[in-house]
Amino acid sequence: MKKYFYIVPILFLLFISCNQKSKIEKEVEEIPVQIKVVRFEKAFFECKPSELQNLKNEYPFFFPNGEDDSVWLEKMQNPLWRELYAEVEKKYSSFDKHTTDLEELFKHLKYYFPTIITPTVYTVIGEMDYNNKAIYANDKLIISLELYLGKEHKFYEFPEYLKQNFTERQMMPDVVSSFSMRTNPSSKDQSLLAEMIYYGKELYLKDILLPDYTDAEKIGYQPEQITWCKENESYMWRFFVDESLLYSSDSKLQNRFINLAPFSKFYLEIDNETPGRVGQWIGWQIVRSFMKSNEKVTIKELLAMDYKQIFDQSKYKPKK
Repeated sequence: MKKYFYIVPILFLLFISCNQKSKIEKEVEEIPVQIKVVRFEKAFFECKPSELQNLKNEYPFFFPNGEDDSVWLEKMQNPLWRELYAEVEKKYSSFDKHTTDLEELFKHLKYYFPTIITPTVYTVIGEMDYNNKAIYANDKLIISLELYLGKEHKFYEFPEYLKQNFTERQMMPDVVSSFSMRTNPSSKDQSLLAEMIYYGKELYLKDILLPDYTDAEKIGYQPEQITWCKENESYMWRFFVDESLLYSSDSKLQNRFINLAPFSKFYLEIDNETPGRVGQWIGWQIVRSFMKSNEKVTIKELLAMDYKQIFDQSKYKPKK
């Protein structure tokens, strides 16, 4: 009988939580969003040399001043570039599914940020710049399709920890990351904890904007890497505390625990077992804990908050 009465309030809370979530999602569904997609890579590689000036006139923002036309003409006709274009065209001959995904994402964005502009989306083939796979710039969103061909694609001569995110499923999380760069102010404090919570805010944005994505997809991990972080959360936190790293501004800490890397660097035997960027993952758990303890805080208020306030009010305590 005691077990019965214990289970009832838990089920009630779950019902309230699910009902609240469905209420938000119903409101999101009602927001009108129509995304216009411009396939610039098609326009470029199917352009005749004699029509280059017309293309430049139509898309001047893709043609920096000072570049001679010979640069663009050579790129149009270069066999390697044309092979890459053929591979992109094979994978993304239709962009309809991703247009729908973008419309769903921007419905969520408009729910939480009502004043944002729905951008025109430009698909392109760039220079394999994995740090800028998607670029959000208010009225424009540029997506580099050559970086979403699948991690086993023959053109990718990158280490595995980078290639694992060269998949089409990573497109929407990358768009949110770029949006976050424009809305999530960085702290003047360069401490490890400040960096952890900065990225924790970005990942929390993905929680609310991409509700159908897994944690692994949001942060760009493999499922087993998420499992490792959960199993070792308490250990990692104790390491940061015991080594007095949280408030340290040592620039080496970003490469050890924040930046893209094959693994994190505790300088211990376990390093090769770890995923990179575990500092981001811990920061995510701190922000989640803060929002759970401060349910009236809006996402805009969260993004504007100082990292110390978030940490102090987070009641963060990793499970042992």
